[in-house]
Amino acid sequence: MSTEKYLTPDEVSERYRGEISVGTLRNWRSLRIGPSFIKIGKAILYPSPELDLWDQKNVVACRSKKIVDNSSD
Repeated sequence: MSTEKYLTPDEVSERYRGEISVGTLRNWRSLRIGPSFIKIGKAILYPSPELDLWDQKNVVACRSKKIVDNSSD
């Protein structure tokens, strides 16, 4: 038995604190962009592991700040 959790579009919107609306998710599905989803009949479900992978693809790496050593002056 799978312990994988599936989220509805409302739950996905909540996961991202409302920054991604249900309407945006709908548009992304029609364009085949955004996180992967499963469609069973009319039900749309987002597997949590797929959302985690999508999060990782959207991580923005920042350069670490260089520390200047002025102790030799």
